[in-house]
Amino acid sequence: MKRSSRLSIALHALVHLHAQPARQLTSAALAGCLMTNAVVVRRVLGELREAGIVAASKGPNGGWSLARPAAEITLRQVYEAMGERLLVRTESDPGDVTCAIVRSVDRVMRDFLDDAEALLAARLARVRLSDIATEAMGAGFPRLG
Repeated sequence: MKRSSRLSIALHALVHLHAQPARQLTSAALAGCLMTNAVVVRRVLGELREAGIVAASKGPNGGWSLARPAAEITLRQVYEAMGERLLVRTESDPGDVTCAIVRSVDRVMRDFLDDAEALLAARLARVRLSDIATEAMGAGFPRLG
C-alpha cells in the first residue's frame, strides 16, 4: 500500500502560508513548491479549511492564507484534519475472519496500533506550526516569489 503524503503536503503548504502572511497564495503557486498538482493542494487545503486552519478567497487576488497564527496551530490539529493514521497495518485476508486465531491477532494488533497512534498524537500536540517554520526559515527556506 502506498503511504499517503497528505500530512507532509499540508505541513509544507502551511509553512509557506505562514512565511508570507501579507499574501494569499494560489494552489498553483503552492503546487510548484510542493512538486505536486494544484488539485492535490486544493483537496488538502480544503480539509484544513473545514478544520478552521486555513482560509480561502476567490477572485483574481484570491488564494489561501492561515486562518489563525502559526503559534496557535498544533501538528495534531493538522493531523486530525487530514483524517488519516500515521501507522498502517494490513489486515488479514477477509476470507480468514472465521478463524479464531486471525481474529485474535487482528484485535491484538489493532489495539497495539491504536495505543501507538495515541502516543504519536500526544507528541504532535506539543509541536506547533511555528516551530517547524522557525526551523525551516533558519535553514534558508526559500519564499515564493
